[in-house]
Amino acid sequence: MKRRTWLAVGSVVLGGSVVTTVAVATTSDTSGEQARSERMRPVAAYTETFQGGDPGKRSVPRKDTRPFSMLGVSWEDPEAELDGTAQIRTRSARSGQWTRWQDLDLGIRPPETDEGKDSGVRGASEPLWVGESDGVEARVLAEGGESAELPGGLRLVMIDPGVLGEDIGNGWRKVGDMNGGGNSQEPSRQPTTEPAPEPSQGEPSTEPSASAPATEEPEPSQEPSRQPTSEAPTGEPSPEPSADPTGEPSTEPTGEPTGEPSPEPSAEPTGEPSPEPSTDPAPTGEPTGEPTPEPSTEPTGEPSTDPSTEPTGEPSTTAPAPSPSETQTPRIVSRAQWGADESLVEDPPSYMSRVDAVFVHHTAGTNSYTCTQSASIIRGILTYHVKTNGWNDVGYNFFVDKCGTIFEGRAGGVDKAVRGAHTYGFNGNSAGVSLLGNYEDGGRPTQAALDAIARISGWKLGLYGADPAGKVTLTAAADTGVWKNGERATLYRISGHRDGYATLCPGANLYSQLPAIRTRAAASS
Repeated sequence: MKRRTWLAVGSVVLGGSVVTTVAVATTSDTSGEQARSERMRPVAAYTETFQGGDPGKRSVPRKDTRPFSMLGVSWEDPEAELDGTAQIRTRSARSGQWTRWQDLDLGIRPPETDEGKDSGVRGASEPLWVGESDGVEARVLAEGGESAELPGGLRLVMIDPGVLGEDIGNGWRKVGDMNGGGNSQEPSRQPTTEPAPEPSQGEPSTEPSASAPATEEPEPSQEPSRQPTSEAPTGEPSPEPSADPTGEPSTEPTGEPTGEPSPEPSAEPTGEPSPEPSTDPAPTGEPTGEPTPEPSTEPTGEPSTDPSTEPTGEPSTTAPAPSPSETQTPRIVSRAQWGADESLVEDPPSYMSRVDAVFVHHTAGTNSYTCTQSASIIRGILTYHVKTNGWNDVGYNFFVDKCGTIFEGRAGGVDKAVRGAHTYGFNGNSAGVSLLGNYEDGGRPTQAALDAIARISGWKLGLYGADPAGKVTLTAAADTGVWKNGERATLYRISGHRDGYATLCPGANLYSQLPAIRTRAAASS
């Protein structure tokens, strides 16, 4: 196996902390570069070594740090489990206040493919978004107390997602677009007919509004939206079908903020039809303006016996063409638009023959983020999955935030069967959609988020003629704690992470919404 090496601007040791700055490519010219550099900061990763002589107890004493917004714990052996607890507390860079102790989610495994066998792969917790912080304290305790043993090589990892552009009202602009650079790609050239969402005072939630400042303690407020299923946040950038740039100008936010999580289209002409919201939302709350797809060849609720659901070995680096679909492509924020650092990704994407199932996840992070921070959170997860876990790319195929924005995850084309690293044992012939936030400990998904999960899941399955409300039989490629290696598992086409792997993900409050998500997805596909 190869040893992964990192390309970075520089690495230094500061008082026991290893600081690695990730190189970020931009398309801007030299004009105004000095002014831009004052409001830009590259993505960076910091590590602290845990201390202590007891085999079952380690800690990082309270200390000042460089800026960071995400953190986690990693250890040397990716097959070793941290049987115990890992807790952190952080100091807000804005208020100077320390948070309470927070548990890190330890239910994560490397991919069951060669990607997970790379010599640079490490065991790790899920990353936790804590907002802008400049101080940290951490402790890890093995189950059974100090007489037990923890995995070797424990590190505390802190991620600074950087400042890659400038805020415009409640929107954001990536670095390459400050001078009109960058590309916006979209698989569908048809203008959307989806109506724009409107804020609602309705459903109660533990999540703050999209305009609330980032804090370490979640505060209750209203959900940002209760739009019908077909609605998408105003100004979301269009999705891209592949990693190949189109050379089209990017759609960027201009004018007044809308409170939505992604930029408004630029007033500059792009050569593409301008999407205009419908003024007649469907009275049923189900999607409108979307053509009916080709009928599925499998009856709803019946498991598939299609041999394509059997393991096929290592995926190909060539993307098979999906079946023709008339389903309208959802709006998807591309990797370029949320600021992915493509220099982190060493190997080309791997492709499967088809997508037969979608696994729904949550990121197990805080719910107190604002939707303007969503791109930063995803940049942090990409950096963590690559530099801490040692994976080739971010694990999920798609992200959704609480305002209903859909983001491209793993590279390779949103309309291709890209193999991800999201559901151990079932990464073959499936896609992973992860909702930003924690929905196990009281967090409640917004209606906008549920609708977006249904849209992206129904569209993705529809590309392969699969009924989103049906079932499929998949073969486990590893022992998952729920299924044995080689065991045939009959699952819903849209399942929760916990259906395939022994975990609480996607949280009880999101998992309970999966039947409604399946219904919406089937209606929209």
